[in-house]
Amino acid sequence: MTTTDIRLTEWTSCGGCAAKWGAAPLSALVRELAATGDASLLVGLAPFDDAAVYRLSDDAALVSTTDFFPPLVDDPADFGAIAAANACSDVFAMGGRVVLALNISAFPERMPPEAVAAILSAAAAVVAEAGGVVAGGHTIRSEEPIFGLAVQGLVHPDRVWTKAGARAGDVLVLSKPIGTGILLAGGAEADKASAITRMRQLNRGAAEALAALGDGLEPHAVTDVTGFGLFGHAWEMAERSGAALCLDAGALPLYKGALEAAEAGVRTGGDARNRSHLEGRVESSASAALEALAYDPQTSGGLLAAVAPEAVENLAPAGFVAVGRVEEGVPSVRFG
Repeated sequence: MTTTDIRLTEWTSCGGCAAKWGAAPLSALVRELAATGDASLLVGLAPFDDAAVYRLSDDAALVSTTDFFPPLVDDPADFGAIAAANACSDVFAMGGRVVLALNISAFPERMPPEAVAAILSAAAAVVAEAGGVVAGGHTIRSEEPIFGLAVQGLVHPDRVWTKAGARAGDVLVLSKPIGTGILLAGGAEADKASAITRMRQLNRGAAEALAALGDGLEPHAVTDVTGFGLFGHAWEMAERSGAALCLDAGALPLYKGALEAAEAGVRTGGDARNRSHLEGRVESSASAALEALAYDPQTSGGLLAAVAPEAVENLAPAGFVAVGRVEEGVPSVRFG
């Protein structure tokens, strides 16, 4: 058997970030964990963010994160590349640069070695593109293939981005289209291939564009859009910022074919979990299909940032699209 003979999605019941635990049980679990009294932990569990940040010195802090999941695509190289881009994304969402990664692997013993090699090789190439190096990892046996990475980065302690800080009057910008879950679950093959190409791409360029805005135009809040969907991650920003996030349904960038798949009723397993967690937190006047895309779990999604209006034009070359605004009010997500 060669890598071209393997269809990884046939080896798993649920793939990509749709395999994440729901936000509600995960939040309840995290609340039970003991908080640390270490003053050097700048970002940790209370409140949690996209990655942990630990101060090393006056001008350096460690950004630490991990992401792993079962396959959501068939090709081993695509799987490895997407998993690596997704794992590195949290470092970029915190304003950091990637320096080191460790593989987290679980594979069936019957999986051909060349398929495993393709996954690991593609992941290492993406980490190198991110500016880091894969220095090792750990592999166990598993009935279903699972792969991801623990990624370490560096950031200046005074330049850490978080989900908090969005201000009334800010514009919300998004760097990648949405719809990966629905599209991969039931879209046309040509549309899937186009989306996979974009999912393999890092958020490094988007993060560098935000960092290049300069003094006075720094992003006020940043997160990446992954398993909890656009609505879920927008809600986290709204809650942390104490503001209302208003998303323009007509402005959302969508992967080609995603809307048609959503209109045909295609949904993923994460849809119901995301809807349940966000009940009473989202106000929508948009179509059912557009709502579904905003609830849809994303894998290797883009950066969502709240920025001053005058910063928007400078972000367009990096792929950012204005998708809404921040308003005063009770934390909520408004969609229409």
